[in-house]
This record gives sequence, structure tokens and C-alpha cells, in this order.
Amino acid sequence: MLLQQPERTEETAGAVMEPLAVARSRRRPPMDASAPPPLLPLLFSLLMLALSSCGAAAALGAPVGEDYVRPPARSRKALLSLFPWSKKKASSSAADPQQVHISLAGEKHMRITWVTDDNSVPSVVDYGTKTGTYTSTSQGESTSYSYLLYSSGKIHHVVIGPLEDNMIYYYRCGGQGPEFQLKTPPSQFPLSLAIVGDLGQTSWTTSTLNHIKQCEHDMLLLPGDLSYADYMQHLWDSFGTLVEPLASTRPWMVTQGNHEKEMIPFLKSGFQSYNARWKMPYEESGSTSNLYYSFEVAGLHVIMLGSYTDYDKTSDQYAWLKADLAKVDRKMTPWLIVLLHVPWYNSNWAHQGEGDSMMTAMEPLLYAAHVDIVIAGHVHAYERSERVYNGGLDPCGAVHITIGDGGNREGLAHRYHNPKPAWSVFREASFGHGELKIVNSTHAHWTWHRNDDEEPVRTDDVWINSLSSSRCIQETSHEFRKILMSP
Repeated sequence: MLLQQPERTEETAGAVMEPLAVARSRRRPPMDASAPPPLLPLLFSLLMLALSSCGAAAALGAPVGEDYVRPPARSRKALLSLFPWSKKKASSSAADPQQVHISLAGEKHMRITWVTDDNSVPSVVDYGTKTGTYTSTSQGESTSYSYLLYSSGKIHHVVIGPLEDNMIYYYRCGGQGPEFQLKTPPSQFPLSLAIVGDLGQTSWTTSTLNHIKQCEHDMLLLPGDLSYADYMQHLWDSFGTLVEPLASTRPWMVTQGNHEKEMIPFLKSGFQSYNARWKMPYEESGSTSNLYYSFEVAGLHVIMLGSYTDYDKTSDQYAWLKADLAKVDRKMTPWLIVLLHVPWYNSNWAHQGEGDSMMTAMEPLLYAAHVDIVIAGHVHAYERSERVYNGGLDPCGAVHITIGDGGNREGLAHRYHNPKPAWSVFREASFGHGELKIVNSTHAHWTWHRNDDEEPVRTDDVWINSLSSSRCIQETSHEFRKILMSP
């Protein structure tokens, strides 16, 4: 039996409305009759999941969803005193690494990225499985850029590996300076993902990061709008410093949003700062652009799409997506999720219709591949849908989640369209973050944690079943395979 709160409806004050299929899954996750999972391992996994979940559940009767009213804003000064790890550290030497973050770089490899003020520092990383003992060394590359009157430091990118799964490694950057620690993801389920969008650098950002820090996670996914630098390049530096305590220990996999564009007509092309600082494994996944790529971890295939680069049927991104989806073997990789910046399903007044053209072009490919979940940002609020396709309910479509509520400086998007669309399950204009805990090949647990209450509060809580074990893929896999394999 699954641990859960009593079922409630959003029409009742302080209630959470869930789709019928999902509500049933919370009573007892549906199992494929042809291949039921062993009961004891599943119960053990669920017990471990309950023990490892961070944040308290919303109290019974507490306001949630559209009934929730935010408390007064907290001051940045007060928050920084609560979370001193977020303060900018003064580097003791121009050669010391700053803004350290890590990302996946192909199978069993990690990319270490950092910045130095000293241009003579080599792009080299020493690493090993014991603190202070570095048994391996990798060399990489470096870059820098100028933007109007700003000149960046030396930006280093070094790929290390091969690395063992689910292992702690100690590393140092540039042959000197402080030691850092990272943990590689596991090779099999369970797998825990922290997910946050539209992060920025506000007091709410600090609160969100602190809440994520409290939660055990294997990596972080961010569907665009990172620093909110918006042409002020020093804010990229302060953002790198702000996230370093988390981003240097677990992989941060990101895609771009509109605030990463920073294009100046006739002077600067778009995404220069983003591409220089946040290099993702696009080459490793066969992409020609850092704005869209994919990667695999455990039994999960993740696709990061670019909302601000060409996506029509004649585009490189469309051709790459089609080829990438065609290569996914759902027997070996039972979970398939997609992240992009502009949501396709959105009942908020903010950014209405902005994702329609991309949805028209690409949703049929995602449907043919039986994508499980699509996660977006952009709208500064939270919303979760039923399984949908082509604008309506469809049990073989994806669950769509909008999570552009990480803490951005522009504030929240409070206005929703009413009556609520049939596909919209839960929506609330609050800052927070999400967690996706993939328990096994068939079941994942999604929670959204509101951060307005001084601590992470599990406000939305739902079980999601992979389409890989459903009749959808069993009955239509051959038909849709033709779509993905066609020229």
C-alpha cells in the first residue's frame, strides 16, 4: 500500500485536485498484468522514498492551489543570514577556481567548468576517490568572451572519466586551490532529480536553492532562464558563485530561455554568454548546437529542446529530435522526458500561445515516441496537467509540468484563465521547486515544493506511470515507429 494523504479535490477549500487515473495510482500503482513487478522490492523502494523525501507535506486543510495566498516577502538580508553558503566568496588568489559547476559529458564522463581571473592557469583537473589523493588527471579547453565593456575571465571546460557509477570523487581545478567533491549518478533506479526553472538571483532564489540542498538528489534539471543577467555580464559571475555549492557537487543539466538570448542587432549574436559558460553534451548526443541535446542516466532518456532556435520541420533541431527519438529503446530505457522553456499547455494569462508553433511542429514526434513527461518554465507559476495531446486529454500523451517559479526577479504570474481547462490538474502562483523520484521502470513520484513557508512544503504530490509499460506503446509502437523512421 502506498503512503499518501487522503484524496481531496481542488474545489474544496485547501484541496489538491488530481486526475482520476493518477488518484487511482496513489491508492495502488497500476501494474501491467502481463509483467507485475515484485511486491517486496517495490514496497521497500517506496519506504526508502518516503524516508528520503524532503520537506513537510501540506497540512490537511491548509490552503493550496489557487486558494493559497503568499505571505509577506522576506528581506534579502534576512535570507542571506539564514543561508550563509549563498554569499559570494572572495577568491584568495586570481588562480583559484570560481563558479565551479559540473555536467554530464557522455557515458561515464563529467565536464568540470570553472572560471579564473588568471589567464595562465592550465585547463586541467586532478581527481580521485580519496580526499587529497588524485590518481587521474584530465586536460581540457578554455574560452573567454567580451561583451561591450565587459571581458570574462578564463572559462575552463575539462571532461573527466571514465567514472564509476554512484561514486564520490574528489577533484581540484587548475592544479591548485581548494578541493571539491562530486557524486556520480547511479546506473540503475531509483534515481532522484531536482527540477527548477527561471531561477535568477533573488531572496526567493536563495530559499529555493537551500531547499534543494536539503533534499537528496542525483542531478538537477533546469529548463531555461538561469542568471537573469540580461546584458549585465557581471551577473553571470555572481550567479555562478551563487549556485557553486550545489552545482559543483551534482550535475546541472540546463537548457536556454529567453533571458539567455542577450542579442544586440548588428553587434552580438544570441546566447554568447550562455554557450561560453554552460557547455552541455550536445556533441556527445549528435547535435550541432548547445541549445538542444540529450543524455541518458540509469534507465532515463532526457531531451533538452531549444525554444529560441529554429524548430520547424525543415530545421536542424527537428531532424535531430526525430533521429534521437528513433534511437531510444524503451525496453532498455523505460523513461523518456523532455525539457524546454516555453510551455505548450498553459492556463495562465502570462505568455499565452507563445509555445503553439513549436507544439504544432514537434508534439507529434513526442507523441509517437510516447514521451512520459514534458517540463517547461517561462511562466512564473506552477502547473501540472493530465496526460494530453493535440490540446485535449489523451491517456497516451505526456504529462506537462510548468515550473518557472524558481525565484526570478520579475515576480509571479498570478492570473489564470477560468474556468480551468479540463486538462489542468493543479496550478498555483508560488515560488518553489520540483522533485522527480523514479522508483523503478514503471513508477515515478513527482512532488512540487512551495518555498513561501520558510521551509519546502510538498504541495503537489502524484504518482506517474511510464508509458513504456502501458497498452499505448504495446498497441501502437509499430505504427508510430514508422513516423520516427520516415525521411
